[in-house]
Amino acid sequence: MNHMQIQRLQSLGLIATAMLALALFVFVPPCAAQQYPAQAVTFVVPFAAGGVADTVARAVAQKLGQRSGQNVVVENRVGAGGNLGAKFVTGAPPDGYTVLVSTTAVPINHTLYKNRGYATEHLRVVGIVATTPEAVAVHPANAAKTLSEFVRNAKDKSVTYGTAGVGTASYIAAEYFFKVIARITAVHVPFSGGAPAVTAAMGNHIDLLAVSMPAAVQQIRQGGLRGLGVASPQRASALPDVPTYAEQGFADFYATSWVGFFVPAKTGDAVVSRLNTEINAILKDPEVEGRLKGTGFDTVTKSDKEAAEEFRREIESWSRMVRTIGASVD
Repeated sequence: MNHMQIQRLQSLGLIATAMLALALFVFVPPCAAQQYPAQAVTFVVPFAAGGVADTVARAVAQKLGQRSGQNVVVENRVGAGGNLGAKFVTGAPPDGYTVLVSTTAVPINHTLYKNRGYATEHLRVVGIVATTPEAVAVHPANAAKTLSEFVRNAKDKSVTYGTAGVGTASYIAAEYFFKVIARITAVHVPFSGGAPAVTAAMGNHIDLLAVSMPAAVQQIRQGGLRGLGVASPQRASALPDVPTYAEQGFADFYATSWVGFFVPAKTGDAVVSRLNTEINAILKDPEVEGRLKGTGFDTVTKSDKEAAEEFRREIESWSRMVRTIGASVD
């Protein structure tokens, strides 16, 4: 074999090796996406156990553990209106194994807090998975049968309204509604959570209760409270007899609380897509869907890209309300 034949064979060998490498690159799926999750996953809930985010996190964690064969742990890191848990997740490795399960607090805090300890841009949305409208209710002895009647009755006097606390979606939405739309004098009475606010309303200690619907859905169904309105485009399936704000003359005012899943911003597309797919499949499980609907939530199954677009709109909407009412936390 002469020198030129040897060179030709070497060239053909290099070409074959290159083509094989290209084939492997094209046809072998990324290892991270193929194996995820390959170890325990931690869901970080920045609120106390038993709340809405915690309820959703535990329902999904149980099913994800069953589907993946990996442990999925729910860890409550409470403080600073949800900012402590969010900050922890932004500092975690961007590998999909530390996941924030939070609420509307994320877009609200974007403007409300002067110092959150982290940047919202350092989080990436996996999915906004469960939504529920803000709702208002009164003690059955109250003369108002609807929200529009309540507003009319309050035109010439001051009224009180209770929420789960300053900075919550319920507070922001109610304060904006009373100041900008209804234009009545309503004095805010903050409580340490939804349960004590509901208790105060049932005891007729405040004129009106403003909460995310799940906090009071059972009391309204059982007659302990009278639902006056829900701030959603359509009536809520959990409370079909309670009219929307729009039905009562307050058009284009919508305020929805939700629960979403987030990961560190640099988490890869393949892992985010896989986690989104798994969560969406879990939300379609009749047991999970029934459990969430029973508490007043509607499940949402969207792609991570669709969720990211919705999240951007939520930041704009809540930021506008926060700035309009002049709310701020140092």
